[in-house]
Amino acid sequence: MSSASVKSRMSGCGGGGGGHGDHGHDHSGHGSCEGHDHGPADLGVAYSLYTRIDTEHVECLNEALEGSGKTVFKPWEERLSRDKFVESDADEELLFNVPFTDNIKLKGVIVVGGDGGYHPSKMRLFKNREHMTFDDVGLAADQEFELYPDPSGTLEYTTKVVTFSSVTHLTLHFPTNFGEDSTKISYIGFRGEYTKAHRHGVTICNYESTPQISDHKDKAMESVGRPVM
Repeated sequence: MSSASVKSRMSGCGGGGGGHGDHGHDHSGHGSCEGHDHGPADLGVAYSLYTRIDTEHVECLNEALEGSGKTVFKPWEERLSRDKFVESDADEELLFNVPFTDNIKLKGVIVVGGDGGYHPSKMRLFKNREHMTFDDVGLAADQEFELYPDPSGTLEYTTKVVTFSSVTHLTLHFPTNFGEDSTKISYIGFRGEYTKAHRHGVTICNYESTPQISDHKDKAMESVGRPVM
C-alpha cells in the first residue's frame, strides 16, 4: 500500500466543450497543454461527466434523507456548496449506484466530504455491477482508495484506465469515515471521456488527452491523491 503524495498538475486539456457533446464542438482531437496550469474553466470542462449520469436512476443506500444522494453529482463550480449534501443514516456507510447514459472511460474522481470526522476515509469502486446492496460489498472492488479531507475539492484520485474503460454503471462504496457516527458528502466529481453511439457512427468526447503514469498502476489499493490546481 502506497502512502506517497503525488504533487503533479493535470497534463492534458479537455478536448470538449461543456460536456454535452451536442453543440458542434470537435471532440475527436488530442491536444496537449503541458507546460501551463489548469484554471477553473479547464477543470469545469474536465469534470463535466456528471452530465452523463442517469440521475433519475441513481441509488444511494443508507441516506438519511431520501433522494439526497443524487444531489452530490453537480457542476465543478458548485463543488464547495454545502446547500446540497448527503448524510448517512444508520451508520457511517454510504453506497452509490450510478448509471450512465453513455459509455464512460473513467480517469479520476474527486470527493468533498463533511468537516472533520464526517469526511469519508475510504472509497471502493465497482464497475458495471448494477443495483449493488450492502450484502454485495464483500466482493473484491475493482479499485480502492484511502481518502483525505479535501475542503478545496482539488484532490483527485486517479483510476486505472484499463479497468475503468467501457463503464456503463459505477458503484461507489464509502465504508468508513474519520470517527463520527455518520458520513457526509457534498460533491463527487468524475473526470474522463464518454463515447456516445449514433446511428451513423460514434462520437468520442475527450476531457483529457495525455495519459498519466498512474493510469497504468495495477495495485489493488490506491492511496494516492494529486492536486489538480
